[in-house]
Amino acid sequence: MKVIRQGVMALGAGAFAVTLLAFAGPAFRGEADAAMEPPVNPVKLKPASSFADIKNPNERAVALFEEAGKVIMSPRCMNCHPATEHPTQTDKMRPHRPLVVRGEGGMGAAAGLACNTCHHEANFDPANVPGHPQWHLAPLEMAWQGKSLGQICEQIKDPKRNDGKDMPALIKHMAEDTLVGWAWSPGGNRTPAPGTQKEFGDLIKAWAAAGAACPKIVSNTRG
Repeated sequence: MKVIRQGVMALGAGAFAVTLLAFAGPAFRGEADAAMEPPVNPVKLKPASSFADIKNPNERAVALFEEAGKVIMSPRCMNCHPATEHPTQTDKMRPHRPLVVRGEGGMGAAAGLACNTCHHEANFDPANVPGHPQWHLAPLEMAWQGKSLGQICEQIKDPKRNDGKDMPALIKHMAEDTLVGWAWSPGGNRTPAPGTQKEFGDLIKAWAAAGAACPKIVSNTRG
């Protein structure tokens, strides 16, 4: 019996060691710093002031919005603005796993998984799960996936399709909303949005001040 007990203890210790190595293996191999290093987005945002030499206000507004579009069109924003009832995830914008549906308020279906089942108040990097206190999908009328930047521009100016925001409220949302700000601190192995939220907010503010003209709409994409 003593031999059996020792064998069981050895197996238990071995299983624990395997589990520990699975999580801490990189540290034992001296790779922890590299493994924990978050991705850096090589795409930068030009400051809003760099567009001041464009004299035509409409042309300046379009150029400003196209620069802000580097953020809008990034996976960090697009994943939560799907054109279907399902979000996407990862830098490659793959279908969300496990399968979830939008549900009431974009918080997940009542009969299925709610968003906050897995997404808590902050990122949980050990499981590579993002988080925020207001984690939810954008309403369907605010869907961006499948649209050109010009279409998105016209959409976000329309109070009927931007959650009722006038231009000052839209600027404040882009520049200060903490869920928008999550895009620059996404945790895990997710690539942050280009630039910073302040730079993005400054571009949107300058775009509005120049008249909020939009890029030409490309017609071969979804409405």
